[in-house]
Parts: sequence; C-alpha cells; structure tokens
Amino acid sequence: MAGRRTRKRKHIRLLAAFLWVAAACLLPAAEYHGQVLLNGLPVPGVSVIAMKGASRITTATDDRGIFSFADLPDGSWTIEVSMTGFASIKRTVAISPATPAGTWQLRMLSADETIRQAIPLDTETTKAEDVPPPESAQAEDAAEGLLINGSVNNSAASRFSQDAAFGNNNRRRTPALYTGGVGVILDNSILDAAPFSLTGQNTPKPSYNDVTGLLTLGGPLRIPHLIRNGPNFFVGYQMVRNRNALTQTALVPDAAQRSGILSPANIVPPSRISPQAQALLALYPLPNFSGSSRYNYQVPTVGATHQDALQSRFDKTINGKNQFSGMFAFQSTRTNTPNVLGYSDASDMLGLNARLTWTHRLSPGLFLNVGYQFSRLSTKATPYFANRTNISGDAGIEGNNQAPVNWGPPALVFSSGIQTLTDGLPASNHNQTDGESLSFEWNHRSHTVDLGGDYRRAQFNYLTQQDPRGTFTFTGAATGSDFGDFLLGIPDTSSIAFGNADKYFREPVYDGYANDDWRVNAAFTINAGLRWEYGAPITELYNRLVNLDVTPGFAQAAPVLASNPVGPLTGQRLPSSLMRSDRSGWEPRVGVAWRALSGSSMVIRAGYGVYDNTSVYQSIAVQMAQQSPLSKALSVQNGPLNPLTLANGFNTSPATVPNTFGIDPNFRVGYAQNWQLSVQRDLPGSLQLLARYSGIKGTRGLQEFLPNTVPIGAVDPCPSCYSGYTYLTSNGNSSREAVQIQLRRRLHNGFTATAQYIFSKSIDDVSALGGQGPATTTSATSNPTAQNPPPPQPGQTSSMAPTVSASQSPVIAQNWLNLAGERGRSTFDQRHLLSLQIQYTSGMGMGGGTLLKGWRGTLLKEWTFATLITAASGLPLNPIYFAAVPGTGVTGSIRPDYTGAPLYAAPSGLSLNPAAFTAPLAGQWGNAGRNIISGPAQFVLNATIGRTFRLRDRLNLDLRFDANNALNHVTDTSWITVINNAQFGLPAGTNPMRSVQTMLRLRF
Repeated sequence: MAGRRTRKRKHIRLLAAFLWVAAACLLPAAEYHGQVLLNGLPVPGVSVIAMKGASRITTATDDRGIFSFADLPDGSWTIEVSMTGFASIKRTVAISPATPAGTWQLRMLSADETIRQAIPLDTETTKAEDVPPPESAQAEDAAEGLLINGSVNNSAASRFSQDAAFGNNNRRRTPALYTGGVGVILDNSILDAAPFSLTGQNTPKPSYNDVTGLLTLGGPLRIPHLIRNGPNFFVGYQMVRNRNALTQTALVPDAAQRSGILSPANIVPPSRISPQAQALLALYPLPNFSGSSRYNYQVPTVGATHQDALQSRFDKTINGKNQFSGMFAFQSTRTNTPNVLGYSDASDMLGLNARLTWTHRLSPGLFLNVGYQFSRLSTKATPYFANRTNISGDAGIEGNNQAPVNWGPPALVFSSGIQTLTDGLPASNHNQTDGESLSFEWNHRSHTVDLGGDYRRAQFNYLTQQDPRGTFTFTGAATGSDFGDFLLGIPDTSSIAFGNADKYFREPVYDGYANDDWRVNAAFTINAGLRWEYGAPITELYNRLVNLDVTPGFAQAAPVLASNPVGPLTGQRLPSSLMRSDRSGWEPRVGVAWRALSGSSMVIRAGYGVYDNTSVYQSIAVQMAQQSPLSKALSVQNGPLNPLTLANGFNTSPATVPNTFGIDPNFRVGYAQNWQLSVQRDLPGSLQLLARYSGIKGTRGLQEFLPNTVPIGAVDPCPSCYSGYTYLTSNGNSSREAVQIQLRRRLHNGFTATAQYIFSKSIDDVSALGGQGPATTTSATSNPTAQNPPPPQPGQTSSMAPTVSASQSPVIAQNWLNLAGERGRSTFDQRHLLSLQIQYTSGMGMGGGTLLKGWRGTLLKEWTFATLITAASGLPLNPIYFAAVPGTGVTGSIRPDYTGAPLYAAPSGLSLNPAAFTAPLAGQWGNAGRNIISGPAQFVLNATIGRTFRLRDRLNLDLRFDANNALNHVTDTSWITVINNAQFGLPAGTNPMRSVQTMLRLRF
C-alpha cells in the first residue's frame, strides 16, 4: 500500500509540474486521406504512419483500403505505408486544406526479400519530382515521438484488427458509413495579456473575441434510388472571425513644430510654411504624451480578419484498374488593417483550386497517372482615402495620379524618426494557373521508378499602379532639419510611378523528371533522379514592357520596348520578354542510406541535390511594365537643375531620367546546391542520437546597384553618363553551412522529448536573400510594429501592390564599383538555435498511474501536456545612414562609418551605442560592413494541455487549451538601425504577449 501511495504522489507531482507547459502554438489542421491498392484492388489492415518533427500519428486502412488523418497541421509530413510481406512506401506530402487524396500501390516482396525484410532506410534526399525550397536543409526531419498508444489510435482501426479504444473485449457495432466532426476554437482578450508598450505608457488593452468554427464530413456517396455505390467524399469547412489587437507607437509633430519652432535657434516663420505642408500636417494626430524625444504618441488598434474556407475531395475505383480522384477548395478572406495614424485599409481575397487525377493500372507493376489542375486567386485592395478624399488635389500637389481610386496623400518619409505618412495602394488583381501532368510509376523487384512531367500556364493580371501618389523623402539636406525642409516644402528626393495600370503577364512553366528508389539490400538504399525545370521569362499580352539598352561600362543607356525589341544603342535584338531564356535548369539529386554494421542501429545517410529558382520573373516584369514611355516614372534628387517642391515635385525638368530600372538581358536563373550527411544511432534509455552536417551553395543570386553614382561630396567623374536608375544582374552567390545535434527520447511511460541544437553560418553578397533594410519596400500598413518604415524605392512596390513581399524585394548595393563589399552575413544567419520539445501523457506506464481507478483515474488519466521552448541568437541587422545617393532618388542604401566604439555598450534605454557609428566622410562610402549588427536574442515558450473524452463508441469530445508565449516574456523582434533616426537602438517591435486559445471539437 505504501508503494502504491508513493506512486500516486509521484504521479500527482508530475501532473502538477507539467500543468504550466504546452505544445507548440495551435496550427491550422487539415484532414488527409488516401487509398492503398495492390494491383488495383484495395488492401485493408495496412499500417499507415504520419511523421513530422517529433510528431508521429498511426492509423490503418479500412476494408476499402482507405486511411485518413483527421487533424494534420499544415506543413510537410512524411507518410509511411507498411505491411508485412510488402515493400514499405514512404513519401513526403505537403499537407494543406487543398491537398488531394493520395494513392499508394503496394508491391509484394519476393521470398528472399521477405526473409531479409528490415526496417526501411530513408534516403536523405528529395525525389526528382519534388521541389522543396533552397532552404529545405533547415526543415525538421521526420521522426518518431508523441505517439500515445491507446489514447486515440490503438493499433489498426479496421475490422481486421482491434477497435480504436482501450481493451480488446469491446462488443463490435455496425460500423458507420460516415465520419465527421464539429468544433470551435475560442480566444478572448480577457485571457490574453495586454500588448507590450515600448514607451511604458499605460495603454488600455483592446477588447476582442476570436472564433473559429470547424465542420467535417466524409464517407461513401450514396443517394437512394439514384447513386448506390458512389465515390468516397470528404467535405470540410472552416469559419474564422478574428480581431487582432496591437499597441502602436510613433513620433508625431508636436504643436511647437507645427508652428515652425524646431528649436530655440531654428525657427521657420509661419509665413514661410508651405500650404501643402499645412494641409498634410492635418493628417497627423497631436501627441498624446510627453517626456520623450523618441516617441510621443501611442494608441491601441484592432484589425479584423474574416475568413471562410471549404475543402472537398472524392475518389472512386472502377473495374480494379482505374481510379479517379479530385478535389475542390475555395477560400475567402476579408481584412481591415489600421495603421498608427488611424487610417484603415481593406482587402478582399478569393482563391479557388481544383484538381482531377486519373490513375490507370497498365500491368501489375506499371501505373499511369494523368492530372489536371486549375487555380485562381483574386485580390482587391481598397485604401482608406480611395474614392473618399482627394488629399493631394485639395493640398495643391500636382503631378501625381488623382483619379478617385488613387485619392490620398503622397508618402512622406523622414530621416529623423517622425512617423511616415503612408496609405496602401488600390489593386484589383486576378492570377490564374492551369496545368497538366503525366507520370508513370513502375515497381520492379527492388526498384520503384517514377517518370513524368508537368506543363503549367501562369497568368498574372494586374489592375494597379506601382506608386501613383508618389513619395517625398526629407533628410535635412536643405536646412539641416528634415522637418524644417518639410515645412518649407523642399523634399530631398521625389519618386513616382503610374500609368499602364492594366498588365497581363503570361509565363509557361515546364518540368520533367525521372527518379529511381532502389533498395539494393536490407542495409543499403539509393534514391537517384534527374529533374529539368524551365520557367520562361514573363511576357506581357500586349508587349507593354520596357528595359534599358546599356552600352559597355554603363556609359549610356536608352529604353528598349517589347513592341520593338531592338536596342537603340547596341543594336542587339531581344525576345518580347526583353530577357533571353535560360534553359539550363538541370537538377540532379541523389541520396543514400546505409546500415553499416549488421545488427546495429546506426544508420548513415547522405544526399545531394540542385534546385533552381524559377520564380524570380514575376517581380521583374512588374518593374519593367511601370516604365516610360508606357507610364510616368521618375526617381530624382533635389538640386539646382531640378528643384523640387511639395507643389510640383512630381513634375520635373525635361532633362530628368525617365526610366528607373534596367535588367541584364542575359540574366540567368539562380540555383542552389544542397548537400548533407547524417549519422543516427539508438542509445540506452529509449534515446536516439542524430548528428547532421548540411550545406547550401547559391549561385547566380540577384544583385542590384546604381550605375555611375558617387559618394556624397565626391566629384562625378562622368557627369554625362546615364545615371539615376537601378540595374539588376544575376552575379551574386551565397553559402550556408550548419551542424545539427539532436537527442530524442522515444515515448516511454507517457514521456517523450526532443532536444536539438543547430550551429550555422550563412554569408552572401545577394540583394534578395530575405532582403532587409531601408532599400526594401515596407509600409506602416503592412508592418504596424515598425517605426518609420523605409520609403518605396524605384522599381519596388508598396505593401498593397500585387507583386512581391519585403523578403523578396532587392536591397540596393552601396557602391556599384565594389559589389564584393556587399558580402556579409545573410539576413537569416542565426548562429545558434536551441529547441526543446517535451510531452507527457498521464496514465501511461506503471509509474504514470495506469492502474488508477475511481474518480482519481477518471480525473487524472489521459491528459496530454506538452511544451515547445525555443532559444536563438539574434538575426543580423544592417546599419544605415539615411541620405540620398547623389544624382538619384534612392535613400537607404548608404552605410555609415564604424568608429570603433563598443557597439553594444549602449546608454540606458537603448540596445545599441549611437557612438559606434557616424556619417561617412565626404567623398567616401561608409566603411561599416553589411549586416554587422547582431539583433536581439529570441526566446519563446508555447504550451498546451488537452484530452479526448470518449462519450460513446464512435463519439469523442476533444478539449484543448493552447497558450502562445505562456510566460508572457517580452522579446524584441528587431532594433532600429538608422543612425540619423531619433529612435536608433530602440526596438522596432516586440513579440506578441501571451494569448490563450480554447478548442472544443466533437468527432463522430
């Protein structure tokens, strides 16, 4: 009895210790199902395992050979199908609500193979028909863990084995034809922590409620007297009604500044304040607190997201040789996003996706797969001022687009930290892709050969402008004060791009592949393949594209149009895309797995693959379409030959360079070489150790620079040379190497855990590897936590434009004659990453209270507690000296001089030392390296607790509580690194504070 009491006390202590932890934050979940066949006939009782990271979920096929996983979080999962006497099949499947049903063809082993059958060895590579992103080496590998035998799935769940319940003596009932579920996820501001205040001001927490509804139904389609033996179907619906609360902080002009009193020694007489500045000042609120020179305004904002999503799929086998499967999904999302100045932009998105697949068995081991897929995405963006108030026209600002749909203010960007005045851009975009696929699968002895190809036609139809209201930047070049320049109406730079609003881009994409998965013997496997991929440069339906014809050395440049693609200076003839095709996309891939010692658990894996980046053309085409003479485009600096004012800064002199972007017509598609080597071995105590080395070498990366530019204060050696535009080439390169150590405890007595440490280093001289810095497009609308987001640059788009995200926008090189000087840490270079996953399920194992009975057993058993803890070093940040590059309208590409002062020996209240940087010397570029600042360290702890209550034989109630940032720990996401900004060294934002979600779902 004493021993039993001791075990009970131990159980209760373990339970109390884990009540505060949880699993990873709630992920979107989707049902995935498939069918296992042998020679076209369904196979029941086959074991199917879904694996991702430390998650492992088991099920089995029913009497129709069908299996399903009801709640797989979106992402890449490894699905393994195995049955004694048959060759195991393992595939990587991208799970999402739109993922179609899979078909799995078993192959019977020979007598000799059956004798030698062992645990399948994974080849650590990707098949040639799969295309992971270049950074796939960072993805978690599939592994066991988190499988709770007996809690939800206890062995197979078909009539050929035991029920999905504890015990083997349950009386069988007639199996139901249909399965489904109804659920709700609730999140309320009452349970959440208040947003963190960067200023320490007591800002009230906004009130909100988040609701997500879930509904699923699946089974055979049977309609009396109409359809007797129809296809199997699945339908799922999700409804989301969320409100997103933020506390936003800014620096806005105070009453004294508005009246012209910048300092006791710097006063702008009211009579000299420009009427345009007076009109635009009315859009700024007055400060709501004082005592800080860095921030003086803070407000809570609440945005709304409404979403409806439907997924459906079916599959049907006919005559044992033909199988038809299909899917249809749609998603409608409506959002309202407020910025710190109180202007809320709306957007609507509607996406459709459909797929139809036919599989035909040509012979016992040969299968033909034919597929067709169609997708369409429509997006509409409506800025706050559109069709409401003509801000520019009423203020007397000329030269920008003042059509009602583009009403609003020009963007105002200040170097000192005053909040950027900006609004989103209107857009009505419709993208569509349809394509066909053809493949063969041949199972022959120890070989599984896949051979096939795809053809897709992509359409990008845009009705939008790139920068129709224009952008003014103020750096203090005229008076020494950026706000003083604004009051006088003298911008340092001006940029605008509008016209040619409707654009119809077309791109064909081809690929072909061959892959062989060869099980040489029970201890050695080879997976080898070759893929060819070609995405043609994008063309415009009416040839409305413009590039620059550049002479050697960039001495001169002139526009060349797709309607007449002959260079006026060089005489070279180009295709209508104004870029030559690159068909060199050959991608070999190979992987091996080897159990070196017979009877040992040690497995050695190695892999190598090449991956092309064929998705670069879309953002390039958008920039080429917004060029003179098709549209009005300029990017200029204030000067004697081109004086700029707020009133006419968008109407420049005839000598202004009208084209702002050019690309190398011999542009080559970039590619990445991935390689990895790993050793895995089991250890005593249910432990498993994995050591892995991986590397990536990127070639032909994007590089963007400003030809014929000089530092501030330098004499231009070639004043007659064509300048003022950005030029894009494919001469960059990058590299990343990483070492990973993982220790995993397999599930034992209800406890499992995984600890993982990754040390990595990544460097590049590429402008668009997760580009970061003021030359990257951002806006207050798209990034509400950023302070003073950088201005849109020539050839780039703002947040509501249809093209690229900030991570894809190029960062312009500082010195066009020294591109090697851009080589530095990649923006995603995170040197140290430590993660810990822990899970405990009560009532498993003798020590865990398996034999607990009565009310204690009912109350305490079968609860699952889990946590994910992540700690990591900071990401690199780029120091910026915010000033215009002479002769251009580009700001944000110049770096400061590094003084040698300790960078992180910061004054109180700051994270960086302002004395570490200073403005570059006259006539010289800044000597500070790119991305030399290490950003704030990262930490997160997410937690979950949940249980499944079995109400009846087929009726289950799932209850789960998820806590994101369970410790309510404040972590800076980034720091402001513009040295002439009043907020230098302050956080650009913090991670969200603790939020709690409750999920309740009824499954039948």
